[in-house]
Amino acid sequence: MGLGDKIENAAEKMTGKGKEAAGDATGNDRLRAEGQADQAKGDLKQAGEKVKDAFKKD
Repeated sequence: MGLGDKIENAAEKMTGKGKEAAGDATGNDRLRAEGQADQAKGDLKQAGEKVKDAFKKD
């Protein structure tokens, strides 16, 4: 996984955490769900990059 991809995925997760926290603080269910979805996308992208890296090593 390239450094740029790692940074981008981490940023997406952090943005998601921020949205989720803002949704919790304001009682906004849509914003909370959007934050959770952003975090999940970041996690999936990281997992995909790890799989690619595993195949590159072999």
